Amino acid sequence: MATESPISKPAAEEPFSSNEMRLDARQWLIALAIVMLAMLLTPPLWERIERFDTGPDYRIPYSFSKDYQLYSRRLRQVCDPNRVIVLGDSVIWGEYVLRNGTLPHFLDREAGEPNRFINAGVNGLFPLALEGLIEHYAPSLRGQRVVLHWNALWMTSAKADLSVDEEEPFNHSRLVPQFSPRIPCYKADANERLSALVEQRFGFAAWVGHLQNAYFGQKGILNWTLDNPVGNPLSQLRWRVPSAALDDAKRGPKSPRHKPWFAGGSNKTRFDWVASDSSLQWRAFQRLVGILRGRGNDLLVVLGPFNEHLMVEESQHAYRKLRDETAAWLSRNQIPHLAPELLPSALYADASHPLTEGYELLAKNIYSDETFQKWLQGK
Repeated sequence: MATESPISKPAAEEPFSSNEMRLDARQWLIALAIVMLAMLLTPPLWERIERFDTGPDYRIPYSFSKDYQLYSRRLRQVCDPNRVIVLGDSVIWGEYVLRNGTLPHFLDREAGEPNRFINAGVNGLFPLALEGLIEHYAPSLRGQRVVLHWNALWMTSAKADLSVDEEEPFNHSRLVPQFSPRIPCYKADANERLSALVEQRFGFAAWVGHLQNAYFGQKGILNWTLDNPVGNPLSQLRWRVPSAALDDAKRGPKSPRHKPWFAGGSNKTRFDWVASDSSLQWRAFQRLVGILRGRGNDLLVVLGPFNEHLMVEESQHAYRKLRDETAAWLSRNQIPHLAPELLPSALYADASHPLTEGYELLAKNIYSDETFQKWLQGK
């Protein structure tokens, strides 16, 4: 009699088991290559899709001051041998004026050519930050005519120079040197510093920063979802860079801020100037000049004019000495420069920012200067 073979019982199913797939070394390399390719291609593809309207007298909007990817994109748009890129802090950007009341606007008027002088200023910058912005986010700035503004404001005190030992918050901390040279008042932890270095050097990280600035209220996407738990992050994407309004309640002749520095009864100020040989900002300015010239740019430096009217006499003398030392260094290095004459007191809003009429007069003074004309004409 034939014996029946025993029936094998099905293997018991493991509850809560996962359908895992283990990758070998080759598959890991393929996955890594796909991720890297996506990170490399996404930012340039995004720029092709996203609309970026500028128009005459465009400047990076105040709310986008920390959108360094947008700044890089703007420079790629405007770099042209026939144009002049005007670099600087909020003095160039125009803190108290509308975008048609800035120095580049009035230089255009003097030249009789719209969009000849490009406003490449950013609100809140200073030499240590401007150095980082140009080094890491402006690779297209090569072989250009560049006007660079020197603002003595950043040497009016050790605090402004960022050389105090006490922790001091400041704008654009992700642009400054993270480890060397050391900035005493910058107390960020290693994680913050390393993430800034990554953002400076990898386009994908800068693109993520652009999304946060343009569409998520300057918040990280994770933080945005925490504040908007039922919101869809994709619905925030408008595929168009928001433009700044033509009218600005905080700027321009109709703004309550647009008034002479002495309108509120301000007293004259004493500044504790930082000497050039110990100034972090001055060394950064020197390095910035080296970066610009090293890229083949034709550079001209405009010194001030700082508002001497609000200074006590002692501070005036110290400022002039500092300005003359700066001019002497530029001369030794064969860098064209000019020091426009002091504007009337009523045309300054504060220590360094002109009002609209001040910019208009300053543009006339600069444009008519013999040094400027020779430089502009390539003589």
